[in-house]
Amino acid sequence: MSIQLKGRHLLKLADFSPQEILYLLDLADRLKAEKKAGVYHKYLANKNIALIFEKPSTRTRCAFVVACYDEGAHPEYLGKNDIQIGKKETVADTARVLGRMFDGIQFRGFKHQTVETLAEFAGVPVWNGLTDTFHPTQILADFQTVREQFGRLKGIVFAYCGDGRNNMANSLMIGAAKMGMDFRIVAPKSLFPDPKIHEMALGFAKETGASIRLTDSVAEGVKGADVIYTDVWASMGEEAILGERIALLSPYQVNRAMFDQTGNPNCTFLHCLPAFHNQDTELSQQFPNICEVTEEIFEGPMSLVFQQAENRMHTIKAVMVATLNPPAN
Repeated sequence: MSIQLKGRHLLKLADFSPQEILYLLDLADRLKAEKKAGVYHKYLANKNIALIFEKPSTRTRCAFVVACYDEGAHPEYLGKNDIQIGKKETVADTARVLGRMFDGIQFRGFKHQTVETLAEFAGVPVWNGLTDTFHPTQILADFQTVREQFGRLKGIVFAYCGDGRNNMANSLMIGAAKMGMDFRIVAPKSLFPDPKIHEMALGFAKETGASIRLTDSVAEGVKGADVIYTDVWASMGEEAILGERIALLSPYQVNRAMFDQTGNPNCTFLHCLPAFHNQDTELSQQFPNICEVTEEIFEGPMSLVFQQAENRMHTIKAVMVATLNPPAN
């Protein structure tokens, strides 16, 4: 079956079939290998890419910028103080202006409705670099890393531990359901995901044979896990409740005891970053118990977090190439 994604938006993985997701991952593998070999086809030559950032970023910004330059495009960074989106100008009007000047638009911000509106009115592909609800480009990088480690996605036992109702838990759950994985959210019941998103994932799971489970038991949730994944305990903008979250989520810290409970000596650790894993940041000095993962695990041989971070670039490059100027074969 021929996959054709030219002109498509990437707003959430729920909009893509398993075959389309695999196409993006295969393309990312190809582009990664070519970059390592010093081969650049400049698939995005003469393209102009708008990068809208309401939230700051290390990996998303750098991945888009490097991917653009590798493929011959010009990226333009538009921070929250650089344009009038949502302030003096509606999102729809901003979309119609940028869509006449740029070939593609990335948005990283708060409300998911904002990226939906950009896609509705821009007339060019729009890519979600993160919203409060979904983070699809991160999941593509995560899945590329899992495939590099295990050679497959289907049947992988994947445990996400921590805040089960944030954008990462939502996106991983949807992606895992699409790809036929055995996925568990391991979290306090008060932080289980939105029932609507959970139901959406269960619907996809019926089509692919995936297993989707919610549990507040660490022992049950990580048993047999191939991958343990976590994220910071309070998302951007939630710093005011950090103390409350630390108290609630400390039992879900990723540590040696959790890895021992998997019973799997080949279990891998992933994290979307940034991570609190030691006392070397301002917040971790202020909140000594903030670390969602111990230094032993983060820096240990089971950790693939920096391979995963690099893969943000390769998968984002694949998304832009596939939706703007896909290779002939």
